[in-house]
Formats: sequence, structure tokens, C-alpha cells
Amino acid sequence: MASKVKNDSGSSPILLKGATKTIAVVDDEDDILELLRINLKKAGYKVKTYSEADPFLEYLKTNSPDLVLLDLMLPDADGFEVCKYIRNNEKLASIPVIMLTARGDEMDRVLGLELGADDYITKPFSPRELVARVKAVLRREDKSVKTKKIKIGDDLEIDLQKYETYSDGKKVELTSTEFRILKLLSERKGWVYARGQILDYLGVQEKGVLDRTVDVHIKNLREKLGKSGRYIKNLRGIGYKLEE
Repeated sequence: MASKVKNDSGSSPILLKGATKTIAVVDDEDDILELLRINLKKAGYKVKTYSEADPFLEYLKTNSPDLVLLDLMLPDADGFEVCKYIRNNEKLASIPVIMLTARGDEMDRVLGLELGADDYITKPFSPRELVARVKAVLRREDKSVKTKKIKIGDDLEIDLQKYETYSDGKKVELTSTEFRILKLLSERKGWVYARGQILDYLGVQEKGVLDRTVDVHIKNLREKLGKSGRYIKNLRGIGYKLEE
């Protein structure tokens, strides 16, 4: 089978001293699994590889990797369904997911984002670029936050230390990307953020990424927040803000 990964020339990825994060890679192509395993290990990560969905889902019953690289076209399951399972599981919902696929259609990208994927990489891809994207997503998760809670109105509370959100006293399960967008908007209530600013804050670097990306995340965020979603305002043609 021909590899769908570009060959790279140049130096190896920079080692991350002391890194112990675990990356789970789920892809049915052995050459891709091996190449990603080698490059991710060089970057300092622990790597678990799976060529099918079933053993990966079995692994998730007792383990929580720090990030998942998930192919859409698996022999025994649809990658979209696997992503949906992760997002609907309370213990797994906050795990960042980067989707890998040879399908680059806009609808696939939008569906992946709607299901809660944090990033989306189409094949062929550069291993060095993929490692950089992994680092960027994990870096977002690792950024320290101030020990404080933000109250919006009388029903929305955001705990920046625990990365938890509550609406009417009930915990709301958000993806890492959704929480970061809410955090950005809530820390400067009333400020308007253009879609491009939100993408920059999220660390999205892929060229040609659609503004629809932000709209999909906001839509999911509003739905999960229920009545508290009313605080997120859309300024047509400009962007979004959070306002009581």
C-alpha cells in the first residue's frame, strides 16, 4: 500500500525533555502507524498504536490518553462514530482529538468539528507538521490559568483552574476547544472577537481554514450551555462576544 505521508528532509523534531504525555494513534495503515510512532517518540511522547477501532475502544475503558490521532476510515468502524463516543463519555470528553483522513471535503471537516474534533489533518501530510500540530494542541491544554471562577449572570460559572463549566449548577461537558473559546470570551466580557482572532487564539494554523470552523464550535457551545448560551452574542459580519 502506498504511503499517504510525505517524506521529510531535515533535522528530527526537537526532543521534549521530561515529556510523559501519551498519544493514541488509530489508523488502519501500518506504514502510517509506524512513521507516526517513530516521529512522536522522537518528540518525547509515549505512543499507543491501533489499526482498528475495537481494541482502541477497549483501551479507553481503563486508560485516558492525552491526545488521540484518529483516522476516519477504519476497517471496523467509522472514525466519526469513534469521535462521537469519546465526546459523549464523561471521563473521556476532554481528550483532544485530531482527525486524520484522505477525505478533504468541506462536509467531512464540518462534521468532524461538529462532533468535537480539535483539529483536522488531511493526507498526505508531513510528519513534522503533524508533530507540530500535536504540540500546539497539547500546549493549549497545558497553559496555566489563574485560580479563579468567572460568574456570568446568575446561572453560568466558569472554573478556570479546574477547566469546568456549570450552567444552573449543573456541570456542562465541553471539549477543550469549546472551553478555550468560552474562556477567551468570558475573560473580557463585552469585547468583540473576530473569527480570525479566535482561530489565532486556538492556535489553528492550517491555511484556508474556513470561518465556519468557529461558527460550528460556537453552535456546539451554545447548545451545551442551554439557556446560558444566550450570553454568547453574534455580531453579524464581525464576530462574537460574551455579554450579560
